[in-house]
Amino acid sequence: MRFSEKVVVITGAAGGVGQALVLLFAGEGAKIFLSDRDEAGCEAIAAKARNLGSEVEYLAGDLRNKEYCEAIVSTAVDRFGQLDIVLNNAGIIPRGTIEETTDDMWFDAMGVNLNAVFYICRAAIPHMKGRPGAAIVNTSSVWGVYPGPGHVAYCTSKGAVAALSKNLGRDCAPLGIRVNAVCPHEINTPMIRTGFERRGLDPDKAVEELNKSVPLGRIAEPEDIADVIAFLASNEARYIAGETLEVTGAKPVSG
Repeated sequence: MRFSEKVVVITGAAGGVGQALVLLFAGEGAKIFLSDRDEAGCEAIAAKARNLGSEVEYLAGDLRNKEYCEAIVSTAVDRFGQLDIVLNNAGIIPRGTIEETTDDMWFDAMGVNLNAVFYICRAAIPHMKGRPGAAIVNTSSVWGVYPGPGHVAYCTSKGAVAALSKNLGRDCAPLGIRVNAVCPHEINTPMIRTGFERRGLDPDKAVEELNKSVPLGRIAEPEDIADVIAFLASNEARYIAGETLEVTGAKPVSG
């Protein structure tokens, strides 16, 4: 029960990694506040977490909206009276070179992947100062640290999240708040499978081909990434701050 009585905010809670995080933290005693644009998805995963004995609330909305981002924090604090851990897990993957990237693709990537992290951290940090075990874990990407081809908006936004996390790690350490980022490679989530479908590929066969490119033999499952995020948020990582932890199965970014 690493997170007993801790209040945790999780964004992207209805997605693949988000659901794994909700169930993991619920099973380890946390009180959880969920964010996602999918209200039905929030309710479904909240019900599963409540069945594990967790107190859960959620607020559905659009992370591109600053007021919504700030409301996530204020509502969580109003409901639970405190805030201990923030997991900025939500993200989108616009695909395209700079010539293929529209204004909307660019600003959506920045809005969801970067600006929301900034707004939520800025709102949360005043409530987290000096709280024992306070931690923020932001989801960047190994493609943000080592940008790959054909994803200019995604790589730029995730690279900025890595830089922001390192900066906050330094600035917030004296406040008693550890800030780190996790940088995954491909994950077997509905988001990646939907991307394959949009390109006319069979998702199962595409994942099988990706598996062959990973030295460990497969791409990550959501639980693989959730476990690392939970580690960074836990007391087991009490001396880790300002880091970007790559979780890749030893697969480099190529192309």
